[in-house]
Amino acid sequence: MEWVKHFVRDVRKYIGLLIMALPTIILIFVLKYLPLPGMYLAFVKFRHQGRGFFYNMFHSKFIGLDNFKFLFSGGDTLLMFRNTIGYNIIFIFVGLVVTITVAIMIHEMLGETVKKVFQTFMFLPYFLSWVVISYIALSFLSDSGIINDFLVMIGKEPISFYFEPKYWPFILVVANIWKGIGYGTVVYISALKGIDRSLYEAAAIDGAKKWDQIKYITLPLLKPLVIILTILAVGGILNSDFGLFYHLPKNSGPLFTATHTLDVYVYKTFLVSGNVGLSAATGVFKSVVGFLIVLITNTIVRKIDEEKSLF
Repeated sequence: MEWVKHFVRDVRKYIGLLIMALPTIILIFVLKYLPLPGMYLAFVKFRHQGRGFFYNMFHSKFIGLDNFKFLFSGGDTLLMFRNTIGYNIIFIFVGLVVTITVAIMIHEMLGETVKKVFQTFMFLPYFLSWVVISYIALSFLSDSGIINDFLVMIGKEPISFYFEPKYWPFILVVANIWKGIGYGTVVYISALKGIDRSLYEAAAIDGAKKWDQIKYITLPLLKPLVIILTILAVGGILNSDFGLFYHLPKNSGPLFTATHTLDVYVYKTFLVSGNVGLSAATGVFKSVVGFLIVLITNTIVRKIDEEKSLF
């Protein structure tokens, strides 16, 4: 068949690139596609029967949408979704502004050696677990931490951060941005390096100042990347970083109103009831909603400017 010949020809032509991509393809297949049969867990009351996982799953009682009903039946459901969606909206847009600003500053103002040093140090927090970061935060926020020692030194009252939820929206946003800024900055710096320098030279000859060059050259050329990354980020708007909301505040009860999110709720419910189906139902719900949001967002972008849409 003709398509088989074309397929074989393309494989031979790009065999080097395919070999390079093979580990990633295998990883995606193992982590993303093999677990798909587990979606059935969302519709059963899972029972451990002393046999294999799949036997237990397919011999558990089918309960339809009961797990989904349980997800929405809690007294704190509104708080849970408000925190999850609200924090993610802030993370997306504040993170976008901060990473683009820092990337442009590093790219435009620093030499190559200093730039590499900055990128390395900014990337380090990305590889730290939230458990490690929680202890770093504890050294600042505890009753005998650095911040309270400073407050006492200047004659102010110390603050019990782990008992005062009003401070934690700010703390969580700062921690999230601090941990992810290195990765986001590297992505945008890579895009900035792809911009033709002759555009800046021509603008400088025409009398454009640095801010004008950023405003009329850099930002417009970054726009397609910004749109694509934003569409993908919006698709995960129901995901809440478990470590950020559970480990960083040390699972402190008084901080419940500021840290209660979807993933934390599922974890705590599982500890109490052992309800595997609820975890699966949550995953299915987040995936479906995220998929629909990506489709809707991409459709809106395509209607505005088809070339900048994701697909």
